[in-house]
Amino acid sequence: MEQKHLYHLVDPSPWPIYTATSALSMLIGVVMYLHSYWGGLGVAFLGFVALVVCMGVWWRDVVREATYEGRHTLVVQKGLRYGMALFILSEVCFFVAFFWGFFHSSLSPTIEIGSIWPPEGIVTFDPWQIPFLNTIILLLSGATITWAHHAIVGGLREEALLGLEATIGLAVGFTLLQAYEYVESSFSISDGIYGSTFFMATGFHGIHVIIGTIIIIVMTLRLYYHHFTKEHHFGFEAGAWYWHFVDVVWLFLFVTIYWWGSITV
Repeated sequence: MEQKHLYHLVDPSPWPIYTATSALSMLIGVVMYLHSYWGGLGVAFLGFVALVVCMGVWWRDVVREATYEGRHTLVVQKGLRYGMALFILSEVCFFVAFFWGFFHSSLSPTIEIGSIWPPEGIVTFDPWQIPFLNTIILLLSGATITWAHHAIVGGLREEALLGLEATIGLAVGFTLLQAYEYVESSFSISDGIYGSTFFMATGFHGIHVIIGTIIIIVMTLRLYYHHFTKEHHFGFEAGAWYWHFVDVVWLFLFVTIYWWGSITV
């Protein structure tokens, strides 16, 4: 049947309900584990595996719709851009909660923690060592992914691949350095308000870096298989927007939690 409009009416798909069921199973497993039911680990693991599989096949279908079926018209791409922008806005609100908690506790330290910030006994990280190095790494990765974007627009496929590969290398380097920082930390997430706010904020940022790295790897493979053209490469653009968001969040983390947060108040 010939399509008479520019919009994409999605075909019936089993993946939404399967994905929701997998996510619910993973959550149930985590709750069981937190209530000392060790079998919950197995339930959470199976739910996680099922979730990853569902996400993979669901996104595979979206790639087919965009690349081979030509269903992502200019109107559809505009809607996808709005959707990605709103998703990033929701992520901004997510991190605002962590910054709010940090500033609430640090600007007016309670008597229970000695009325000082950082609390007594907390040995903070030197912001000009690994945190500063990670800042440089993320800023460089923002430059390399922008280079890749300009290369795609200019039809320079080899340069775009090189830029994406450099971005992946920098992202992996950042993750390894942050993992080393966690291992060497003198405090943990259970060490009062400072430990909980520090590890929640930086830990969730680290998770976002890992997710962004996976997205960039997928975009690199898609570029390698000629899925992108000068005019049609929104999948890459969405990944680049997400990565720039991750960069900006880290800059706020570095300035507030690592640098300002290490100064005794």
